[in-house]
Amino acid sequence: MNTLAPASAAQAQQDIADEFAFFGDWTERYQYLIDLGKQLPPFPEDGKTEEYRVHGCQSMVWLVPSGDASNMHFDATSDSAIVSGLIALVLRVYSDRPAAEIVATEPAFIQEIGLAKHLSPTRSNGLAAMLVKLKAYAAAKL
Repeated sequence: MNTLAPASAAQAQQDIADEFAFFGDWTERYQYLIDLGKQLPPFPEDGKTEEYRVHGCQSMVWLVPSGDASNMHFDATSDSAIVSGLIALVLRVYSDRPAAEIVATEPAFIQEIGLAKHLSPTRSNGLAAMLVKLKAYAAAKL
């Protein structure tokens, strides 16, 4: 397991909620999301294929799984700064975890930090599509 990753998906969600609580308004939170997106590791160009593309997103998003049922890792990227930040949050919660934990974990942080109210409908749909695809990859390993 990545030594920087919290011990559980639940802890990762709590950490995200704590971080977003520091910001007073959504302008600051969006800037933080953009900054998180800029910190995503480089994404291999050969991962930008139709097979790994997440459909349902207004922007282009690719999600590549690796690993096995005991520890799944995800690489992802987007052509949108805010979506890249959303990816960074999703990967913190779901990447480098057992497939069973990934499938069982509901994305409570989306409600908790108020994202659900502050994303456009197309971004919300895209985030939901990304989570569905990620969980499907994990379920296929079980």
